[in-house]
Amino acid sequence: MSVEHFKGQYEVELKYRLKSRADFLRILNTLNYEVMFEDNLESDWYFDTPKQTLLSDSKSLCIREIEPSGIKLWIVKGPEADRCEATNITNAESAKSMLVNMGYQVFLSMKKIRSIYFIGQYHLTLDNLEGIGDFAEFAIMTDDESLIADYKADLEGLAGKFGLNSSDLEYKSYRTLFSE
Repeated sequence: MSVEHFKGQYEVELKYRLKSRADFLRILNTLNYEVMFEDNLESDWYFDTPKQTLLSDSKSLCIREIEPSGIKLWIVKGPEADRCEATNITNAESAKSMLVNMGYQVFLSMKKIRSIYFIGQYHLTLDNLEGIGDFAEFAIMTDDESLIADYKADLEGLAGKFGLNSSDLEYKSYRTLFSE
């Protein structure tokens, strides 16, 4: 597993709602892939100002903990749809405390079961959100904004190998799905 998969300021990502998690895994097992981790519990805390100015500016600020892998991240998305940066942190509790001390509040906390796989330069994320369903995200990070359209086409092709198409796309963020 290479941390290079998660470097870049732009995330090209297509998220699909799965009809069958078992079918997705069956197809995955016919391909050459690497496992980063499987069936980890991911906990996210979304922060914003009391007036939710980040949300109104199409931005999000999240502290994420993944167990048992022990990964802890500070993630900022937006304002552009593909803009995403993440950095490893060592102490999620301190990071959350610092944000509260700066006037931010937790507006949403959510949990999901997540597995991450690598196929070539792309990462596939398989998620289960209790009460919401199963999803697969096909993604790549890049610093080169000019490659976004080509990567999107490649990801659509890869998703097609799993029998997924535009009718399966989920355009809402997990944050939105949890909030509804």
